[in-house]
Amino acid sequence: MVEIKTPEQIAKMRAAGLVVAEALKACREAVAPGVTTQELNDIAAKVIADHGATSNFRAHHGGLWFPGVICASVNNEVVHGIPGDRRLMEGDLISIDCGAIVDGWHGDAAISVPVGEVRPEVAMLSQVTEGSMWAGIAQMKKNNRLVEVSKAIEGFIRRQPLPPKGKWGITEGYGGHGIGTAMHMEPHVLNYVERGRGKGPKLVPGTVLAIEPMVSLGTPHTTVLEDDWTVVTNDGTWAAHWEHSVAITEQGPLVLTAFDGGKAALAALGVTAAPDPLA
Repeated sequence: MVEIKTPEQIAKMRAAGLVVAEALKACREAVAPGVTTQELNDIAAKVIADHGATSNFRAHHGGLWFPGVICASVNNEVVHGIPGDRRLMEGDLISIDCGAIVDGWHGDAAISVPVGEVRPEVAMLSQVTEGSMWAGIAQMKKNNRLVEVSKAIEGFIRRQPLPPKGKWGITEGYGGHGIGTAMHMEPHVLNYVERGRGKGPKLVPGTVLAIEPMVSLGTPHTTVLEDDWTVVTNDGTWAAHWEHSVAITEQGPLVLTAFDGGKAALAALGVTAAPDPLA
């Protein structure tokens, strides 16, 4: 069952989304050579606490406890990297995933951040991944089917020029999800169209989804490391990860984890974002 939210509940999710946006902003500003992923975790933890929110990452997931308030995934790590004493180096790419709970409602978003100057193909990788996320968000329209979101994400990626000495690998087995009174809810949102899966549920006002493409410079196939969390590409190629939590309203999509509600990015795609209920 897909949890449908009232306008008042979406407003509460907007509050949680803004906390996530603040935490990711603080982390982005702190990314630099020599900074450890644990230091970034501590920055995000302080922002979440200062806003009276709690983390939805330091929680029980599938039989395991995640040890951080962010996932810090570097280079060939796709998702779920555990914060620790690893120091970032010039030219790295770090994906930072963060979530927060306000009054029982969840927010979840991710960004990929270059550490200093990165190789051109790495910059392309992050740009393509982010662009595919916005293409998917633009399809979060009333009465669309879920498959339209997946189709838009995959289609955007497939239309991009191939990177030097690489290709675009859309990570298999991982994707977006419903979000609301829990961080991971139905439906699962694929970042590609899977034959035989069907069109998926109709998107109606009150539907809230986390849209999160993960793309590599090579294989779509991954392995989970011995820590039971960190997901890496099988061929060692680097990956990027972008995510926003998005609500469908009668007035259009509202990007809960973007400061402007998604207004600027969606306008560039010819889509009008819904009014911010907290403005």
